Amino acid sequence: MKTLGIIGASGHGKVVADIAKKLGYEEIVFFDDNPEVDYCGTYPVVGVTQNIFECNCHAFVAIGNPMVRSRLLEQLEREEKYVPVLVHPSAVVAEDIQLGTGTVVAAGAVINPGARIGKGCIINTCSSVDHDCIVEDYVHVSVGTHVAGTVCIGHHTWVGTGATVSNNVNICANCMIGAGAVVCKDIVEGGTYIGVPAKKK
Repeated sequence: MKTLGIIGASGHGKVVADIAKKLGYEEIVFFDDNPEVDYCGTYPVVGVTQNIFECNCHAFVAIGNPMVRSRLLEQLEREEKYVPVLVHPSAVVAEDIQLGTGTVVAAGAVINPGARIGKGCIINTCSSVDHDCIVEDYVHVSVGTHVAGTVCIGHHTWVGTGATVSNNVNICANCMIGAGAVVCKDIVEGGTYIGVPAKKK
């Protein structure tokens, strides 16, 4: 039986589980450190995070916080757990796209030719990443976000819901781009950026 263990019994975990089921996983279980959580949707929570290393299953990290996601994914890799790439069947992903380990591409997302997506990324529902973009490790491109062509987004950056990133823009690592923000010039210093045009908070 093809089993997936998911770390993080959350709303995002439900989305990941739904994608995994559509991709043929026959059994899905969750691992979470909150003792009050017994189920994530219809799927059981069978142990705490560290128990996943004792489970004969594939493993996936479904946690929004990029620092936590990176720490756990790197631990899974050190322990040689198999971590898949999960792409919803309705996503449109160009044939030449490189997707890193532990990345999820949600329903309705579009990734156009020449883009490179790092490991542990979230390309969320109905978002788009256009041609020749570089999305580094542990980036979250949120629901309804649009990233134009030839953009580079640095590692551990979170681009908020409905944000827009103009073409040929570089965003450095460790940034938070607010919901609905419009990034139209390079961001060279980590921090939180909001508004139209996006400015540091």
